[in-house]
Amino acid sequence: MSNAVVVKTEELPKSFLEVHPHNLYLYCKAYAAGLRANSAQAKTRSQVSGGGKKPFAQKGGGRARQGSIRAPHYTGGGVAFGPQNNRNYDLKVNKKQKRLALMHAIAEKAANGKIFVVDTIAVESGKTKDAAAFVNALAQRDVLVIKELIDDKTFFAFRNLANSYLIEPNELNAYLAAAYSAIVIEKAVWENLTKES
Repeated sequence: MSNAVVVKTEELPKSFLEVHPHNLYLYCKAYAAGLRANSAQAKTRSQVSGGGKKPFAQKGGGRARQGSIRAPHYTGGGVAFGPQNNRNYDLKVNKKQKRLALMHAIAEKAANGKIFVVDTIAVESGKTKDAAAFVNALAQRDVLVIKELIDDKTFFAFRNLANSYLIEPNELNAYLAAAYSAIVIEKAVWENLTKES
């Protein structure tokens, strides 16, 4: 792996610097919403078993009338207005907005000197310690590593590193770009990413 070159803001296309940050917020919000398991579910009084008979007679006891021991105010009763797993959390984000969000995330990283461009990213030995040495040399909290085509040796070298995540260009999105402290990217991928459309 060759020496890393830090990308400066002035090297970015002008369009990257004109994006409103709200685009990134909306994309990250939609991305996080899409990760929700949507598994929280509580039973209503009609779904809880039991309670078919009145607990006691309607009149004559001096107590308030009760129709079922599965009403919400009873222990073991149903839940009033509890969560249901039929809710849709998906939020719509347009293709153009996704692109703008990624552009802003990259511009933010460049402004802080957190994008490193290298000619190639490859760990020929396939050893994790070699990948760790490469990541540690950057002196960053965690690193998003973008390689044009991931080979087996490089994949095995990076897969057990807690402070790095190896992806191909088609997996790159604004959320990942914003979430990681720094980005290491191959030169060919970087040129393709920043070329003016």
